This record gives sequence, C-alpha cells and structure tokens, in this order.
Amino acid sequence: MQGSANLNVMIKAARRAGRSLTKDFREVENLQVSRKGAGDFVSKADLAAEKIIKEDLMEARPTYGWLAEEGGAEEGSDPTRRWIVDPLDGTTNFLHGLPHWAISIALEHKGQIVAGVIFDAAKDEMYFAEKGKGAWMNDQRLRVSSRHSMIESVFATGIPFGGRSDLPETIKEIAKVAPAVAGIRRWGSAALDMAYVAAGRYEGYWERRLNAWDLAAGVVLVREAGGFIEPLTPGRDILGDGEVICSNEAIFSTFAKAVRA
Repeated sequence: MQGSANLNVMIKAARRAGRSLTKDFREVENLQVSRKGAGDFVSKADLAAEKIIKEDLMEARPTYGWLAEEGGAEEGSDPTRRWIVDPLDGTTNFLHGLPHWAISIALEHKGQIVAGVIFDAAKDEMYFAEKGKGAWMNDQRLRVSSRHSMIESVFATGIPFGGRSDLPETIKEIAKVAPAVAGIRRWGSAALDMAYVAAGRYEGYWERRLNAWDLAAGVVLVREAGGFIEPLTPGRDILGDGEVICSNEAIFSTFAKAVRA
C-alpha cells in the first residue's frame, strides 16, 4: 500500500527504533533498569527508543504536538495535530526475554486518530492503517475474523499486576466470558492485542485502566480492518478513560453483553 507522507515518516521512525530495541533485547540481561512503580519498569532501551522516534517525527513535523509514555505531553504550534507514542509496549515481556512487545505510534487530528503504526520488531511484523485506507500488516491487507460463534472464538484481555485494585473485577469478567469461548489470552501488550484483533488472530479484546499511548494506534487499526470498537463502559471515551472492547461485527453484541453483564 502507498501510504501518506505522515504514515511513511511513522513507519520509518518505528523501524529505526525497532533496530535499537532489538539490539538491546539480545542483551536484555545487561540492561540497566530502574523501578518506576509497582510492576512497571523503565529501561534504557525504552528511553532510547522514544528519543529516536521523537527525533524522526518532530524533525519531519515540528509543529505537531507530542504525547508519549516516558516524555509526557508537549503542545505544538499546530493545536489540531499530535503524535501519540508508546516506544515499548510490553516492557515486562521485554525485560524477561519474551519476544512479544511492540512500538506504537499514532497521529491524532482534531481529536480523531487518523493513522497508526504498531511494529512487532521481534517478529518483523509492521501493522499500519490510515483512516479510510484500510489496515495492513507488511504487504498483507488485514480483516477482522469472520467467526460468528463465541465458542469457536479466542479473546484477549489484561490481568492487573500486583498492587492494582481492579484485579477482582477482572477475574469476575474472565469468569463470565471463559465458559462461553474457545480461550482467553493474556500476552502483555495492549497494542499487539488490538493488532491481533485487526489481523483476525483474536476475535476480540477488552481491557480497562490503560493509557492513550497504549490504545491510540490500535483504534484505527481495528476500525480500518472492519472491527467494532467501543469504550468498555458505554458513554465513556476510549483514549480519555483508557478502556476498550472490540471484536468483529458478528459477535460484538454477544461479547460485549457477556463482559458488561
């Protein structure tokens, strides 16, 4: 697919950061890691990747705003556009040598996500989408799963780590969904969970208490792949409130009813 100039900049930045992260991933035992919070770590690799991405994006579009996990928010001279970046989604996986982590870059225009890139550097899978132009993984067009039956479907969610108060609520939701489905996965990367829904690898995904940078790129990927996506609590905002539920059209109503019951 021939992408826009903005999308090409995003893909280039993701690939450059991916090379840096892949190099550090091979030496994960030697990384200098500092504690950022309960169950939440930041590494030199994470910070280096964000620096690379910011350099590339802001050099190409210096008027855009910026929101990222490590660097926080910066207002741009163009108030209608901003980059939303997670330089390393799946940090815990990365630090444990598990090859399931990704770079997530989104472009927001007037409050809407208009382009997104999720790069799984360990597997060399580049997911990308632009509003109105479809979703892709490398050179393959993506479509959500066509399964119609919950019992044949696999879903993903997150399980809160130690110290988080929403663990009991999540366990209750899993208990409601699990008896009706083929399986539930918890792989530790919200960005890749949404990319996998877009690719039809999962039928659906739900999670709460996330950040805008965890979700932004995945929102446009799922929509452009033909998926349904809503805030987990009706009437709330996906990015603003950090909660999401998504699946294909055929099972969305049944799936959402089970989770929200």
